Amino acid sequence: MQDQTYAAHFRTTYKKEALLFDSVMIIGATILIALSAQFAFSVPFSPVPITGQSFAVILTGALLGSRRGALAIILYLLEGISGIPVFAQAQAGLIHIFGPTGGYLLGFIPAAFLTGFLAESGWGKNILSAIAMMTTGVIVIFVIGLSVLSIFFDGNNILALGLYPFLPGAIIKIVFSALVFRFGWHIIKNYRKDQTKQ
Repeated sequence: MQDQTYAAHFRTTYKKEALLFDSVMIIGATILIALSAQFAFSVPFSPVPITGQSFAVILTGALLGSRRGALAIILYLLEGISGIPVFAQAQAGLIHIFGPTGGYLLGFIPAAFLTGFLAESGWGKNILSAIAMMTTGVIVIFVIGLSVLSIFFDGNNILALGLYPFLPGAIIKIVFSALVFRFGWHIIKNYRKDQTKQ
C-alpha cells in the first residue's frame, strides 16, 4: 500500500532528516490543534464547548498519516495534561481528561489514526471520498465523546447535550477540511506537471 499523505510526499528517505521532518510536522500539528481549540464557544446547557479542534484533528490525520497523526494528538494531550493551556478556552490539566469532555479529547487519538489510515489507503482522491474520510474521523470523536459523557449524565438526553448542537459545525468542519485537503493535492499535482515540463 502506497502512503498517499502529504507527509509521505514531502518526507525524505534519509533517516536523520526524516526524523527531523516527522518531529517538526508533529509539533506543528499540536500548535494547529491548540490554536483551533481557542475558537471556542460555550453551550449554555452542555459542558461541551463548540471548538475548532475536530477540524484540526481530522486534518492532522489526513495530512500526516495514521502514526504521525496519532502521535501528534498524544503529544497535544500531554501538553494539556502537563499544564500548558492548549485545551479549549486556554484550559489545561488532567481533570479535563477525566471529566465529562474527556471522551472527546481521547477520541481525537483514534480519529486522527483512522483518518490518517484512510488517507494512506488512497481516500481523498476526489471531494466525495475526502468528505467520507473526514466524516469517519468526526464520527469516531462523537462516539467516544458521547460514551464518556453518558457516564456523567446518566438518564439525561445525551444526544441533546453532546451531539445535536454540534452537528451544524461538524458538517462545516468536515466539508472545509475536505476542501483544504483536496486543494492541497491540486497544488501538488500542478507542481509535478510543471516540473516534468522543465
